[in-house]
Amino acid sequence: MRFVVVTGMSGGGKSTALRMLEDAGFYCVDNLPVPLIKKFVELIATPGGEVKKVALGLDVRANQAFEDVQKVLEDLKESGYVFEILFMEANDGVLLKRYKETRRIHPLSPGGRIEDGIKRERIILNNIRMKSDYVIDTSNLLTRELKEELDRIFVQNEEYHNLIVTILSFGFKYGIPADADLVFDVRFLPNPFYIDELKHKTGNDKEVQEYVMGFPEAHVFIEKLTDMATFLMPNYIKEGKYQLVIGIGCTGGKHRSVTLANKLYECLKKESGYGVNIAHRDIGQGI
Repeated sequence: MRFVVVTGMSGGGKSTALRMLEDAGFYCVDNLPVPLIKKFVELIATPGGEVKKVALGLDVRANQAFEDVQKVLEDLKESGYVFEILFMEANDGVLLKRYKETRRIHPLSPGGRIEDGIKRERIILNNIRMKSDYVIDTSNLLTRELKEELDRIFVQNEEYHNLIVTILSFGFKYGIPADADLVFDVRFLPNPFYIDELKHKTGNDKEVQEYVMGFPEAHVFIEKLTDMATFLMPNYIKEGKYQLVIGIGCTGGKHRSVTLANKLYECLKKESGYGVNIAHRDIGQGI
């Protein structure tokens, strides 16, 4: 039996992950009272049972100490039960935005500031996060991309490296992305904006791609950036980093940056073995 414990920050995507695992054939149970967790596992793990894949959702609640949850998990492990822990994460800014959009109340600050609840929850969950087998940061993930990550881990059973890489194109005229870890300026290449037949197209169009990649410097740039990224990723993982955002910028974020972001995405998707996503922040600006 494959047994997965799904936990993480409130608003980090735990409920969404459970729904996706359920679609993938897992028997999912969410928020069992702590005293029932061990009994549930004992029942579900009975030899000869029909259930082969189980996901149990556990999170912080105001009316129960999460330390009790961790104690139950430790007892289960000592009793010989094998399980994996999936931790759903997002940065504080994204969590706050999600709470404001849904008008939900944080379970640890029902009458106070959401920021205080998030800070307190991070402290409480730090121990289980460090022990997790998989940490998925959903700050920059689309629903489709989250499903791909979960399928890769729990359906295709591919090796997971606890790092999600986002390649993000942008325009410098609209500001550098605040969440970018690495930023590269590709304004050294000629700008297709000044060619009439390319001006209103983007780096997603074949004509623009052929123009940008028609310069030898573009190929050298992609080769060197791919080499550096593949060197950095395992070293970031050693330092406990779970999310890497690589920003590639040009003037308006429509032509050169989009083309080269797409090329880097293709290279890393093929060569790195990590979860890689692509996003074009400013491609629709000015339309």
